[in-house]
Amino acid sequence: MESIEVLNNDLFSLKGKTILITGGTGLIGSGFAEVLYSYGANVIIGDIDVKRADIMINRIRRNKMENKVIFKYLDITDSESVNKCLMNIMNEFKTINVVINNAYPRNKNYGNKYEDIHFEDWRENVDMHLNGYFLVCQIFSKQMIKQGFGKIINIASIYGLRAPRFNIYEGTNMTMPAEYSAIKGGIINFTRYLAAYLGKHQITANCISLGGVYDQQPTLFADNYSKNVPLGRMGSIDDFKGVIVFLSSDSSNYINGQNIIIDGGWTAT
Repeated sequence: MESIEVLNNDLFSLKGKTILITGGTGLIGSGFAEVLYSYGANVIIGDIDVKRADIMINRIRRNKMENKVIFKYLDITDSESVNKCLMNIMNEFKTINVVINNAYPRNKNYGNKYEDIHFEDWRENVDMHLNGYFLVCQIFSKQMIKQGFGKIINIASIYGLRAPRFNIYEGTNMTMPAEYSAIKGGIINFTRYLAAYLGKHQITANCISLGGVYDQQPTLFADNYSKNVPLGRMGSIDDFKGVIVFLSSDSSNYINGQNIIIDGGWTAT
């Protein structure tokens, strides 16, 4: 009788893997940190907010697992800061398995309506966010090339794929910043470039495009948004945890250059 191969129970284990999350103290980044740590990864919170990182790490460490969760100062807009972060990670862990580009830098004028955006603000916000992602990818991929392996996961958005539905903002003081669409669209295609360019070094690059995440937005906005989602609600951080574990684990080793959309069906309608 032909034998049946039994799947490895550790298919999604992250034990022994070192994972950097940029912008790791934010709503999404902190959720990623918690779940990746729970699956056995050594998690590095790369951020500029030391105080918030300390609070978050103390909460995660209550699980008392053998792996580590630590903070490394990281400003993704500063090449010296990115290089120093990589050096510190290599000194402590010797390898870097996964880089998750999740940071969301923006200036004080970010969020203005289209007609009120000053060109200098547009240029600064694109520079910090899109170019910051490039900087992290370039510097860390050089180390991954030396290793002969690695994974890059860039966090994008459905607004990098589709135009906003501006009617969902009616009656609120909110809007979808024009810069955001340009930035996230650029990140999606840059990820494809990385997948094609770095694949020969056994480095994969994939993207996750998130739909709207509930974060105490006005009720009117949340209701309007939810009406456009077949599942009838905004997303929560728990909706994204499974995909980040999957893409970080060995079970996704042959997935490269893809943009995985998690939006409850928003882009399907």
